Amino acid sequence: MKHNKNIGRTIVSIGLLGNKIGMTQIFDESGNIIPVTIIKVGPCIITQIKTKVKDGYDAIQVGYSNTSNKSLTQSELGHLHKSNIQPLKYLKEFRINNVTEFEVGQVLNVDLLSIDQLVNIKGKTVGKGFSGLQKRWNFTRGPMTHGSKNHRAPGSIGMGTTPGRVLPGKKMPGQLGNKISTIKKLKVIQLSSEENILIIKGSVPGKPGNLLSITPSN
Repeated sequence: MKHNKNIGRTIVSIGLLGNKIGMTQIFDESGNIIPVTIIKVGPCIITQIKTKVKDGYDAIQVGYSNTSNKSLTQSELGHLHKSNIQPLKYLKEFRINNVTEFEVGQVLNVDLLSIDQLVNIKGKTVGKGFSGLQKRWNFTRGPMTHGSKNHRAPGSIGMGTTPGRVLPGKKMPGQLGNKISTIKKLKVIQLSSEENILIIKGSVPGKPGNLLSITPSN
């Protein structure tokens, strides 16, 4: 039996980068209200093509958002200058099965997607700072009356002599949000090729202006 080297690897089709504009609502033909998120997508530029022969795997590196030379390091500028590409603020790699369909310098727009297509959107969630157990983990608080002095305290965090330590993964107060999160299988409601606008049903991570990665769902 031959071993499949792709087992355990995430193979996705080419993706796009964009910024969240905000949320609103639209009406469908039946008059139903649909909550939607508006995203400014691309244009993205292919900055590098990786092949299995040279790099050990097939992937496309995509750049997004023009910036100034002083915002990048010398190594980043050299990487882009090698392909005669203007300075780009964000670079992201997408693993794909077939790289022969693409070339360095090719511009990718929202046309890669279609209406009613399902997409996965990845971004950083809103940071909410250091939060307690009730907000972070939905713990129940203690009694507020009858002489109770335990209201929002954590209580016991482990056993005594055995094991005599706090077990890893214990739910405790800490930073809430500001983590990379992926929302899967969001439907494309509308798109505009002229303005590179994508309208998605539902919500996506982060505040308006947040950087997002959009890939087709498998």
